[in-house]
Amino acid sequence: MNLPPRHHDVPGKPSLDGLEAKWSRRWDESGVHRFDRSRPREEIFSIDTPPPTASGSLHIGHVFSYTHTDTVARYRRMRGQTVFYPMGWDDNGLPTERRVQNHYGVRCDPSLPYDPGLTPPERPGRQQQPVSRRNFIELCEALTAEDEKAFEELWRRLGLSVDWTLTYRTVGARSRAASQRAFLRNLARGEAYSAEAPTLWDTTFRTAVAQAELEDRERPGAYHRLAFHRPGGGRVVVATTRPELLPACVALVAHPDDERYRDLVGTTVTTPVLGVEVPVHAHRLADPDKGTGIAMVCTFGDTTDVTWWRELRLPTRPVLGRDGRFLPAPPGALDTAQAREAYGRLAGATAYTGRERLVGMLRERGELDGEPEPVVHAVKFYEKGDRPLEIVTTRQWYLRNGGRDEALRDRLLERGRELSWHPERMRVRYDSWVEGLNGDWLISRQRWFGVPVPVWYPLDDAGEPVHDKPLVPDESALPVDPGTDVPDGYRAEQRGVPGGFTGDPDVMDTWATSSLTPQIAAGWGTDDELFAKVFPMDLRPQAHEIIRTWLFGSIVRAHAEQDVLPWRHAAISGWILDPDRKKMSKSRGRAVTPGDLLEQHGSDAVRYWAASARPGTDTAFDTGQMKIGRRLAIKVLNVGRFVLTSGAMPDAVPDAAAPEVTAPLDRALLAALASTVRAATDALEDFDHARALEQVESFFWDFCDDYVELVKGRAYEGDTSALATLGTALSVLLRLFAPFLPFVTEEVWSWWREGSVHRAEWPGADALRALAGDGDPRVLATARDAITAVRRAKSEARLSMRAEVARIVVTGPAPELALLALAEDDVRAAARASAVERLPAGGDGLEYEVVLPEAR
Repeated sequence: MNLPPRHHDVPGKPSLDGLEAKWSRRWDESGVHRFDRSRPREEIFSIDTPPPTASGSLHIGHVFSYTHTDTVARYRRMRGQTVFYPMGWDDNGLPTERRVQNHYGVRCDPSLPYDPGLTPPERPGRQQQPVSRRNFIELCEALTAEDEKAFEELWRRLGLSVDWTLTYRTVGARSRAASQRAFLRNLARGEAYSAEAPTLWDTTFRTAVAQAELEDRERPGAYHRLAFHRPGGGRVVVATTRPELLPACVALVAHPDDERYRDLVGTTVTTPVLGVEVPVHAHRLADPDKGTGIAMVCTFGDTTDVTWWRELRLPTRPVLGRDGRFLPAPPGALDTAQAREAYGRLAGATAYTGRERLVGMLRERGELDGEPEPVVHAVKFYEKGDRPLEIVTTRQWYLRNGGRDEALRDRLLERGRELSWHPERMRVRYDSWVEGLNGDWLISRQRWFGVPVPVWYPLDDAGEPVHDKPLVPDESALPVDPGTDVPDGYRAEQRGVPGGFTGDPDVMDTWATSSLTPQIAAGWGTDDELFAKVFPMDLRPQAHEIIRTWLFGSIVRAHAEQDVLPWRHAAISGWILDPDRKKMSKSRGRAVTPGDLLEQHGSDAVRYWAASARPGTDTAFDTGQMKIGRRLAIKVLNVGRFVLTSGAMPDAVPDAAAPEVTAPLDRALLAALASTVRAATDALEDFDHARALEQVESFFWDFCDDYVELVKGRAYEGDTSALATLGTALSVLLRLFAPFLPFVTEEVWSWWREGSVHRAEWPGADALRALAGDGDPRVLATARDAITAVRRAKSEARLSMRAEVARIVVTGPAPELALLALAEDDVRAAARASAVERLPAGGDGLEYEVVLPEAR
């Protein structure tokens, strides 16, 4: 509906200062961004907003990607939809625990009793104070609550149009219940299972790590050539970068086609230093070109060891504990005096120290062939860790994800094809991840602050857990904590007693809960009406590096529970790169916090920089682009002030009583604006915010620099065609810019219109095109070229732009001269020219001669 013009409340000197606080408050008070759940499903656009990790502070990379999402939300509201746009806080998991440990100077010791009066140290020292699990969790909850308040304040300042009544925490009761409910249903269907198996293990954090959390890092090492003893005499040399694992050696392997070792396969050799016999096997994964072509299998040095161990059915000889140190006692197979004496020199040592000691023993016995050969090789790390991972045997919970089920893998690949990717090329990352899976999803973690695995185990007569007979709660009892709650049929005093029960000690990986954000936000299991209206969601916005974790995990969970994709579209953002072209990261100390940037440049300017980046493309951090954005926002204020103080008419669209646009230049402007609206709309429908902004900004500067200058004379004279065009163009441009520059567009809109620009109707290209009639954008382009030639001539003559011009002589083809003739009066007035002469000639394009007064 076209509203009548209100009193023009235009400030004398408009400013960007204070707009964020002013409009954030008003939007909140008026509920501009509030989701209307009474609307039918077809009028709803739902967004599965990424819940930021609530530990410490946000950095500019968060501002970057969340701005992209907000442009979508604002655009969809203007298209008439009600937008379900919640905000979650990812507050469980290791980052929160680390922050609490460092902030308060404490560490969790689950053996300690709860202290209701605990006061953490005022000044954390080097030695962290041990506290009970319950005390530690309370400190985690308190600190994350503080962080979340600061995050919300920053998001509001940035202008995120989130409905702040729709928030959740991944460790809140609703999220814990949903996460445990999904797990129990996975367990009932056989999709979740526990197993004792070799596990990638971080010795610093003392927790298992999933495949999706691995990171290869180049590290220096050395090949050590160990001399094993052949039966009957002679040596076989094995090259390894981990000689300290020699006590864990259970076999040697060579490739079946390697002639060098064919006679050795099927025999046994004796290990150096320890004197233990181990078999020699053939296996296809042995690389004849690596080292000496024969490898030792240790339990466990790397994932290939695990494959050999499993496929060759080898024994297990663990030597490293969960702390990364050699176990106090040797494996049972090291039962000779020689082996026990050698192992005793390693017991309790770190892997690094054990390596030095073992190499020393090899030298002493003459069983080190030559000196170590330095190499640089890829070593697996936990993405948040600082030490290489070890592989230890532990009992963990797994979720089937296609890593060992070809049929499920194919179905998940098909799900990836069903999803609309923006940009489409990002599907390759999904496909590569699914196709490269080599095991199921390890979802249990040996941490404290997270969603507990909702399982107890009966204890046998010896007090040992019976893991294959788990006790599970009824869904109505969720959430539960097996560490404090009691399973049905048992009493609290039976905890830990033979014949009683024990709770599962682990929590679930943070991704096991975050993978359910569509269900959690939509009220799965608690609000059936809401869930039916917003799930599956329309959009998952996220960064490309967590396609393998968050996006894939979410598809796995929705496929298992609801048999659908959790959303229809995935919009993928790139990284923000620091000056070294590396990902900006809080954990690596390379992040820029956004507070000062928002203060210095303004939120609209920072949003402009973010929205200028192509979807899925890594982008350099650039304050220069923010300065451009600030100049753009200031120009919106100034041109708005000019248009409104010139007496501009109300929108001519679609009010039939509005003044008719008759001047060719005005019609040309509206025709060009119609094309811009269509291009921007198509781009936003494709979730390409950068292309939409580029189209709108390009037109805006043409409008300001050329059209406004060309029609100023007519506008000041009260020409209704010019005033109607200026009013319509301003109204349309404010709406086109609104998703990107929400504060300045709302400010200018408020000078002229009732209500919010963010609830105004998105402009339509067809209505503008109809208003333009026979308008030809080439008229505007021709007039722009003419006025540009005049400006250039005045500049070269060092004259004021207000200087008079004797005449403008234009030479060129008749059709192009005819275009110029349609705007000739406006060109003459803007150029302050006495005359315009048009001279037909051949060739392409028009040529301009600007005759200044001095040349008469």
